[in-house]
Amino acid sequence: MNNENCMELSRNYPKKWVLFCGVVFSLFFQSIYAQDVKVSSLKALKPYLKKSDVNVVLAPGTYKVTAEDVKNGLYQDEIKLKHLTKVLFLFEGSNSTYDFSGVTLKIDTKVFQAFGKVQVHELQIIGNNNVLKNLTMIDDGSVHDAPARRATNIVMDGKNNRIEGFHVTTKGSYPYGYGDAFGKGGKVVIPHRKHSACLIRGESNHLKDSNFIHKSYGHCIFMQAASNPKIEGCNVEGEVRKTDDMLAETSGPAFDVNFMTVWGYKLPKGYMLSTGEAGIRAYNAGETIIDGKEYRRGTSNPTVLHNTIKYMRTGVTIAHATGKKYVEGCKAIACENGFSLGSGVALNCSADCVFGPVYSTTYENDKNYNADITILPASEPYYNGSGSVAYIGGSKHKISFKGGDSNMPEGLAIKVGGDKNSIRLMHGNFPHQNNFKASQFNLNNQTNYPVVLSDKSFGVTVKSAGKVTNLGSSNKISVTKQSN
Repeated sequence: MNNENCMELSRNYPKKWVLFCGVVFSLFFQSIYAQDVKVSSLKALKPYLKKSDVNVVLAPGTYKVTAEDVKNGLYQDEIKLKHLTKVLFLFEGSNSTYDFSGVTLKIDTKVFQAFGKVQVHELQIIGNNNVLKNLTMIDDGSVHDAPARRATNIVMDGKNNRIEGFHVTTKGSYPYGYGDAFGKGGKVVIPHRKHSACLIRGESNHLKDSNFIHKSYGHCIFMQAASNPKIEGCNVEGEVRKTDDMLAETSGPAFDVNFMTVWGYKLPKGYMLSTGEAGIRAYNAGETIIDGKEYRRGTSNPTVLHNTIKYMRTGVTIAHATGKKYVEGCKAIACENGFSLGSGVALNCSADCVFGPVYSTTYENDKNYNADITILPASEPYYNGSGSVAYIGGSKHKISFKGGDSNMPEGLAIKVGGDKNSIRLMHGNFPHQNNFKASQFNLNNQTNYPVVLSDKSFGVTVKSAGKVTNLGSSNKISVTKQSN
């Protein structure tokens, strides 16, 4: 399309068509004149991270970043929002593609302290409309090589960026091996230095078809200040550990505090804890940078599609996001908790209850949670200290459970309101997160798991193939056959 065509459009068509012509014209020439570049070293790659309209291919091979490189001044990029952050690879340009097929990037875990007491991002995007694909990132070193402050492998700012086909192994945090038993936020028993894998911020950024091996105390994939983020086709695998094994330690940070948790009591036996945090998590606050401007806001309208999360504190927890929350085709395996959306839709999802509930209500005022969850047979021996197949509080939900496990142990139940029996909520700890009322919703239990309607339930309509114990009031109960 040439200038004469555009002038003709301006004479004969409305203004919107002229604008459309201009956009097409711009994109056409952008695609023609985008610079194709092949580089064979990290030093040669770095200048192209600041450029726009480039298509860069890094030659296959293994590349290393060491603490000595940092000391020699090879990685000096930084971003300052709320905190000063040092960035190893800062993608500042826009409209570019970076192909890392066949590339393995090994980052020495000693790098996290080499910058001093600042947070470190290994890779961060602040430009727009970029595609990064097929990179293998490995934190090379000990799980105990913690950052001096905190670290994150990947941070997505800007807008309309996509990361796809990444393989990320995250290591290096303190303390490691206890989950959040000794602190995670402001209040701590053991001071911690977290290391998360992937933080999605900005506008309409997309994480796709990527794999994460998470051996770190921190979230795997989480969202802050993100508008319309999408997480699709990703696999997350963390690690879990019995509290009995933690209590058997005869030295170390937990032993040194006599196993007194941040919850105000000694670590109890009988529970399984993830050594990391959430598989996929959304926050209601955060900061991001788009087109050079800083924004402080929560997360809104997340879409989470066809992801599998294993051995994490939660599978998908996006209760703190606002707007439309949509989860489809996701699977939580051997997590402490499967799904918590607060409100929104979880369609064609699945989870087991081997270590904890497949679904748990976050707050008593949660409303309008529409869930279709298949309960999977256990992939390993049960160690579910809470005794919960699911925990449902709040109101105005439509929840359906199907599937189940023919080898389910005694004592597990779908709980409607009342005590969660959570390891974090014992002895009156965090009362606003426990002992919920449950009212005015529909529960369709197509499994043989029993349902217990607590004395804090009322006006709940239950169809169940399993036994129902009704301690509440004005609940409507009917018995059905288990679906195939």
